[in-house]
Amino acid sequence: APPVGALNRAMSDWLNGMRGANALVLGVILGAMMAFDMGGPVNKAAYTFAVGLLASKVYTPMAAVIVAGMTPPLGLALASFLFKNRFDLEEREAAGAALVLGLSFITEGAIPFAAKDPLRVIPSIMVGSAVAGAGSMVSGVQFLVPHGGIFAALIPGAVTNLPGYFVALVVGTLVTTGALFILKRPIALLKPIPAVKKAAAAA
Repeated sequence: APPVGALNRAMSDWLNGMRGANALVLGVILGAMMAFDMGGPVNKAAYTFAVGLLASKVYTPMAAVIVAGMTPPLGLALASFLFKNRFDLEEREAAGAALVLGLSFITEGAIPFAAKDPLRVIPSIMVGSAVAGAGSMVSGVQFLVPHGGIFAALIPGAVTNLPGYFVALVVGTLVTTGALFILKRPIALLKPIPAVKKAAAAA
């Protein structure tokens, strides 16, 4: 749609103006943008900006964008494993898929969680992604390919400073998980009625 295209162009222009900014600041901005709408116009603007720099042999923003795009589903998956009382059954069942999607750099794996509780989930994943993006930029991690997630690390020469990459990914995921623990409230989990009680009730 034309309005979306105009928004993308405006954000890309703004990001291009940030190219000379401090690496930490740029990493925070790119990271937060990746988590804000999980595949929407803001996310795509950050991704397009990073991909555009590959032709100029500027690879650090691509790394920041990829790491920051992985942490939302990974953090949500981990949180749903650790803090089951904060997620309903449907969300907990979706955790496995979110884990795989996160490792594959498919940020949209966070959407089912965000759709149910946007006011708590979106700020949580934005904080984690901002930390991941900043950590990647400050560490000088470089991604020479535009996709691949964790699997890009298996391609020789595709990712530089692998320790920095993994540290940024793990820390960003943990920050996301911690933020979810703080912001999401425990919910009453429905417990199945034992068969004995069911029989008694029927009688």
